[in-house]
Amino acid sequence: MPVPLTASPVALPLVDSGMPAAANDFAGKCLNVAELLVEHPHATFVLRVAGPSMQEYGIDDGDIVVVDRALHARDGSVVVALVDSDFTIRVLDSDGGTCKLRAGSPSSPDIAPKEGQAAEIWGVVTSCIKRFAR
Repeated sequence: MPVPLTASPVALPLVDSGMPAAANDFAGKCLNVAELLVEHPHATFVLRVAGPSMQEYGIDDGDIVVVDRALHARDGSVVVALVDSDFTIRVLDSDGGTCKLRAGSPSSPDIAPKEGQAAEIWGVVTSCIKRFAR
């Protein structure tokens, strides 16, 4: 289930490469994560990725994607689609009157909706958040 991005903004320190300076050096240098990643707050959600289907695009299992429902998906957009009541992330491959949802892994199938199959572009992926330390 998508999670609305309505939590309090999180500030991240803006630091040069290397070790961060003392905490008092951060004054006035914090960035609001929501301002960096969200253009349309009332139409933006985050989803956790499950599976390897988009690895070739740098989206891995366990990553969090930021999804903007206010943006219009275009050919080549990474999208979240609702296919037969299941969310999936794929690249929109539209060619005139036809469209296909292209996977980013050879082990995952592309999706070409069949006649009568329920498929809806639910939003455009604008960012991918990775977690390196656990």
